[in-house]
Order: sequence, then C-alpha cells, then structure tokens
Amino acid sequence: MGLLQETIQSVLPHDKESRKKARDRLDQLSMPHWALGRLMDLAVDLAGMTGSIRPKVARKTMVTMAGDHGVVAEGVSQYPQEVTLQMIHNFVNGGAGINALARQSKANVVVVDMGVSGDLSTLIQEEKIKGCSQGKGTANLALGPAMTQAQAVGSIESGIRLANELGRQSDLFGTGEMGIGNTTASSAIAAVVCNKAPRYVTGHGTGIDTQKHQHKIEIITKALEINRPDPQDGIDVLRKVGGFEIGGIAGLILASAVQRKPILIDGFISTAGALIAKLLCPTSMDYVIAAHRSVEPGHAYMLEFLDKNPLLDLGMRLGEGTGAALAMNLVEAAVAVLCEVATFEEASVSKAVE
Repeated sequence: MGLLQETIQSVLPHDKESRKKARDRLDQLSMPHWALGRLMDLAVDLAGMTGSIRPKVARKTMVTMAGDHGVVAEGVSQYPQEVTLQMIHNFVNGGAGINALARQSKANVVVVDMGVSGDLSTLIQEEKIKGCSQGKGTANLALGPAMTQAQAVGSIESGIRLANELGRQSDLFGTGEMGIGNTTASSAIAAVVCNKAPRYVTGHGTGIDTQKHQHKIEIITKALEINRPDPQDGIDVLRKVGGFEIGGIAGLILASAVQRKPILIDGFISTAGALIAKLLCPTSMDYVIAAHRSVEPGHAYMLEFLDKNPLLDLGMRLGEGTGAALAMNLVEAAVAVLCEVATFEEASVSKAVE
C-alpha cells in the first residue's frame, strides 16, 4: 500500500464525545448563552479535532510551499516567473508579509521548494528551506497535462511526509504558497471541481488588467477543453491543471487529519489544495479551518463546496499563508474561551431565571 492510500485510510472523523463535552461546558460559561458566537463554535470544532476539551494549539507552524507554473508562458500574470525565486529569498530573510504576521502570531515559518524553476540548492543545503521538488515547474497546462501521474502523487506524498516530520513539534498547522501563475491553476481547479465556467472563478491574480484577465479566462477554458479533468478524481484534476505546491498542500491537510491536528487553510490557492484533499478523502475536511475569504471570485465557490465559513473577510489576496497566520490568533482565543472562562458554578454567579 502506498503512502497516500495508507494516509487516506487512517483519517478518522471528529471525536463526537469531545465535541459534546466541550459544548456542555460552553453552555455553562458565565455569560449569556453562546455570547461569543462563532468563537465558541470553533472551540467545539477544536475539541472534536484534537479529541480533547483542552486542545493544544501553542506550537504553531506555517508551511509555505513554492512551485512554478509553465502556464506563465501564456502571459497570464503581471509578474515574471523569476519573482517566485526572489520571494523565497525574501521569506528566508524574514521580510515578507507572512514573516511579519507569523511573528505576530508566534508561528514558525517553514518554506518548501515543491518545484521552483530556479536554483535553491544552497538554501536547501543550508537547511533554510525544505527540498521536496517534483520538477523545475509544471508543464504548460494550456498545451496538455501540468504534470505526470507520478509527479501528482509525489507532490501529495511530499506534503504528507513533511507534515509527519513537522508534526513532532507542531500542534496547529497553517498553509501558504508562492508561485507566479498559481491563480491560473487554482482557477482551473475551481472551475472543474465546483462546476463553474472559468469566467466565474477567475480573478485578476497579481493585478492584471481587463485585457489580460480576459486572456487568462480564455487560457483556462482552453486548458479544460484540452485536458478534460475528471471532477471526481483528485489526482486527475491535480495532474492535468494543478501545481506542485497545490498537491503539497493537499498532502499536508491529509496528514494533519491523521494526526488529529487542526489546519488553517489560507486563501485561493491553499483552498485549491483543500479541494484536492476533499476529493481524495472527504473526512479530512473535519480538520480544516478556513482562515479567510479572498477577494478572488472563485474562492467563495470553493468554500461553498467545502462547506466552510471563513473566520475573516478582510479583502486580502496576498497568499503566502498570511490569512492563516492571522487567524491563528482566533484559534488560540477559542481555546482560551473553552479552557479559561469560568462556568456559572465555578464563578459563583447566578444563572438567568428560566
């Protein structure tokens, strides 16, 4: 049995008893009933994920996966492909958006080469980033499949192995990504899985103008016509129109679920990874928390497909894992409510008259 299949078969659903115990306690907190709303809903979910009414979330790890995309050759992005490599150096130097927000939430940032076209050998040798490359960028999905079957499975299994390694010192995961062209791949995935025409799920990505936006839609439409991915088959969708970092995120989600650890997915590209994970193992979604709603138009359809209500809606579209890092504060807050707020009995406060 391969690692992917073994992982899928090891995923268990939420612990119903822990959910019940958490809800029972929250029902008795010294405040009007459910006065902290979705924060309390999140606390119940965290108890179900971890199998404990005292969930551990202190050790936080942001995993930012990077990969290049051959479709950039079609002129779908505002930036050249070299920016992927340049931004990885920025991550390592601590100067990117994800670094600032991860420092604020006290999360460790792990940068992963899933398939960048540039040379990252020195950073890998110096152990400043993780090397999990499946190739020097994907093939051009507008001309045929983005990757081979082996690369698709390999990218997911790399994410699984990484989560298994990082899980030894992590209670809470967050997903992030970097890769010029990856909104094109993610839009294609959204169109297939959510059964929407490309024009409804394709945004302006890095800030392209109206003319380039229309061209991007046409390229995605062409890619879907040429590749005809099976919307029920996560591997087929990833192989034909996905990205190496998207596969890595899917694997990270699957392995987090096996470990019974919550995982915050960031925005549009991270959610594309979650779509692949759901197709492969629907139960893995029990461990996924949607950090925020991106301004990319396809993101709302993705979240609807996943049946996830995002914690934040701040007009963000950066990626990197920034939304997930920011939402880690809310996860800690939910645990604090569950574990630190006294019940009416503990606080000797009179309950409301029924």
